[in-house]
Amino acid sequence: MTLPEEVLAELDRRLAPVDAARAAGYPGERPGRQPVHTCYVPADAVTPGLAASWGRGALAALDEHGRPDLGLDPELADQVWPRVRAKLSTEPVEDLRVDAEDGYRGTPDAEDADVLRAAAAVAADRSAGTLPPSVGIRVRSLEAPSRRRAVRTLDLFLGALAGTPWRVTVTLPKVTDVEQVRAFLPVLDALEAAHLVRLDLELQIETPQAVLGADGTVTAARLVHAAGPRLTGLHHGTYDYSAALGIAAAHQSADHPAADLAKQVMQLAVAGTGAHAVDGSTNVLPVGTGEQVHAAWRLHAGLVRRALGRGLYQGWDLHPAQLVTRYAATYAFFRAALPAAGDRLAAYLERVDGGVLDEPATARALAAVVLRGLDCGALDDAEVRASTGADRSTLDVLAGRPADPGHSGGGDGGRPTIPV
Repeated sequence: MTLPEEVLAELDRRLAPVDAARAAGYPGERPGRQPVHTCYVPADAVTPGLAASWGRGALAALDEHGRPDLGLDPELADQVWPRVRAKLSTEPVEDLRVDAEDGYRGTPDAEDADVLRAAAAVAADRSAGTLPPSVGIRVRSLEAPSRRRAVRTLDLFLGALAGTPWRVTVTLPKVTDVEQVRAFLPVLDALEAAHLVRLDLELQIETPQAVLGADGTVTAARLVHAAGPRLTGLHHGTYDYSAALGIAAAHQSADHPAADLAKQVMQLAVAGTGAHAVDGSTNVLPVGTGEQVHAAWRLHAGLVRRALGRGLYQGWDLHPAQLVTRYAATYAFFRAALPAAGDRLAAYLERVDGGVLDEPATARALAAVVLRGLDCGALDDAEVRASTGADRSTLDVLAGRPADPGHSGGGDGGRPTIPV
């Protein structure tokens, strides 16, 4: 080289702080699976055996009304529906959120007792081995009228779980300012110390101020980096956000352009941080006549499919019967993606020339999609290995996913067994 060493050393010296800041602020994927949904259940409706009850309710709706026509290829449908039934029988809820905010309809005098009963139900399900893989609680916002109530509810809930190690997600709704997050972090630290639990944090993006600040900056990005490593996701609140923008109720939907803009900003804010952008909900529930149920199922499946195509791999479910189309649409998406992803990953691993020249970033994305299909039960290890020529550990490396200490690296990872 013609450049002297001191020039290169100066380049390293000047960029070392940039390297360190990027590594700290954008550490990449976190270990473990991301749930395909979060089920919000009012605190006063949380009872022992909740997840199994939701699974039975979903299966009962499917048996009563029959499979909805989701426009699937017949061969794909034959692959999807047995897996959906298996999932609903064994792991119907991947992420449970006890709701002490908008979904809760109890009186202020009843909230303490309802939250304690909900915590007791969660603890009982854990003892019985029937608790969903992840669980948490949504408290009230940190606006002045509700902030002390929010902290009290959280303290009571966690206190009722004390005694054994827990990992609990705390969902903070209606965030409007970065300082709310900064002020909340010491509270979470104190609660962890008091109750010997591990607390993750989700922020709900359901106010315009959480997307764009008064100073013109993107608040969502500032929220992500203020929350730091506790943050697991930004969740979009479809209806509060739409209402705050003045969108008429008849037009409030997860596929409204205004909602799309917010979610795209969320995706940009979390990219590379280990947190995830999460889609919202639909309040059109699959209840009523058979025609009404099928119409709601088609709507829900379409929204799930649309979100998946936009890289939003998690959403909200509010009713047991929504699990039918949550898994049908999700499983169809990942199963349809496997043949092409498998061929391209196999070619990438074997360095075979083909019609598509994939870069490492593309291989990372392909591996991540296959892993998501494995995580939720849409795919199984044997067919993935046959399609890609790679096992899970190889795909983890390709996807840049840190090793999950909770995953044995073999077998079906606790996923539903598909009947032959």
